[in-house]
Amino acid sequence: MADIFDYLKKRGSISFAEDPFNEVDNLVLAMLAYADFDGIMDNSFKEIDLETADRSYFEKHSRSKARKSIFHFVRAPLLMDSMLKGARFRDTKLTKYVDIVNDDKDMQMSAVTFMLNDGSAYVAFRGTDTTVVGWKEDFNMSYQSDTEGQLSAVNYLNEVGKEIKGPIRVGGHSKGGNFAVYAAAFCDREIQDRIVAVYTNDGPGFRSEVMEREAYKRILPKVVSIVPDTAIVGVLLTSNVGHIVVKSKEAGLMQHDALTWMVEQNRFKQTKQSAIGSLIDSSQKEWLSNIDDETREMFVNTLFSLFESTGMETFDEMVVTDGYLQKR
Repeated sequence: MADIFDYLKKRGSISFAEDPFNEVDNLVLAMLAYADFDGIMDNSFKEIDLETADRSYFEKHSRSKARKSIFHFVRAPLLMDSMLKGARFRDTKLTKYVDIVNDDKDMQMSAVTFMLNDGSAYVAFRGTDTTVVGWKEDFNMSYQSDTEGQLSAVNYLNEVGKEIKGPIRVGGHSKGGNFAVYAAAFCDREIQDRIVAVYTNDGPGFRSEVMEREAYKRILPKVVSIVPDTAIVGVLLTSNVGHIVVKSKEAGLMQHDALTWMVEQNRFKQTKQSAIGSLIDSSQKEWLSNIDDETREMFVNTLFSLFESTGMETFDEMVVTDGYLQKR
């Protein structure tokens, strides 16, 4: 059962000239957006090569811990090791890294841009990390049409599009996929016209008023939505986009880990939505349709006030002692 690590091992030596950019390449770059490049890159357009990024990252972080981790956002940087072994990605340059967390605005937005040797750029937005504010922003999407993170993603894409010439692809995993679609829809029209494709990898959708906007409708033909057969995150809200449904090595919620998605040659192994996935999809839509925005907001604020009252900023700090939620 091959995954994207196996894809890089078997097909990483095949150039983009021989086999153009595909949906699996998209996931490789979308997942690499989880790498913490603080202190290695900044928000300027100074480029660093992939080898430097890989070496610098693992000087700061344990490669051994990454290999043993059960979390996709910890294992994802290991992709760089595999990318460097083949001509397809070896010459990739990275630029314009941002990592913004703002508790006051319920905002978490991180992105990095990859310059590929086929002359294109891939703008990758990070999905939800372990920050409490990042998760709260996810929940805020249920009652807010435009979150601060989404608006920041638009600004980022506009900055990249004005600086970099040539075709652009945009993508992300989880919330990063939502940001990718939102940014591509509402960026400057000249930049939107240069976008080749937008990839949302098990990313949540949008409220109906967002989908009714003309800018959103314009980008729809370029959106590629990929979800596992028991999608949970990727079917939250709606998007008006048909999904490519893929098989995963895992079951249930663990399928959200896109490193478990199965690959055949240069594409994902496709399947149909599972019975459980279909039930989850219909149930969450029915549940949301019966709850007004005021109730959704009250629920979200009440839930996250419990986390915030402990003083913790990330879920890594959370422990439950004698039935009470506490900071580690």
